[in-house]
Amino acid sequence: MKIRNAISYLILFGSVLLFAGILLAQSTPNRALIVNGKSAGTVVQMGGHAYVDVETVAQFTSGSVTIEPNRVVLTFPAPGTASATRAEPAPLPSAPPPGLSRNFASLAIAELAEMREWRGAIGTILTYGVPVVGSWPQDYHDRVESNLTQVGVAVSTASDQDAMQLLQNEFSNLARWADSVVTTRQSMNATNTIRPDAMQNDTVLAKISNCSRFLNSMLVSGSFADDASCH
Repeated sequence: MKIRNAISYLILFGSVLLFAGILLAQSTPNRALIVNGKSAGTVVQMGGHAYVDVETVAQFTSGSVTIEPNRVVLTFPAPGTASATRAEPAPLPSAPPPGLSRNFASLAIAELAEMREWRGAIGTILTYGVPVVGSWPQDYHDRVESNLTQVGVAVSTASDQDAMQLLQNEFSNLARWADSVVTTRQSMNATNTIRPDAMQNDTVLAKISNCSRFLNSMLVSGSFADDASCH
């Protein structure tokens, strides 16, 4: 009787060991979970399926987990919402290219040519004492000012902005000089309008002319520079 009981215990103990061996043979070691190059816990494999902690899933998808008595609720943010896109910061605006932009320089050079034409027309009053008839001095002023506004629209770099300031200075100086000459001629004070050397001795006109030459050279070079004649 005792021998039969011992055999029964041995059979039962052997069955337990065999079942444990089968379970160990079927189990697979846990594997690390990597999301976007970062460790996100482990993956547990059971019965041929892989399982991941729901809180880990929520963390890497900007979602949320709610544990209820009879269920687990995993919620993902809707596409396009702030929470769905918070992990993707908006790209920074690209820095403007250095130097003068080609479009701005081209328009500015054309504007300088308009200013030279205006300056030459006013200069005939100084040189030859031409009477001012009609509105042509104001027409020159308005056309050059309108074109200058278009040049300003083309500003796209820091150098363009600096050059635009000098161009505006040149326009302001030229406009004041032209108004002075026209006003003097219209008042019939022709003392300074009929001398052949009036233009050569005009220091304001000399400054305007020097600035015009400097600006033209600077714009052609494509690099901003400054000069006292344009202030």
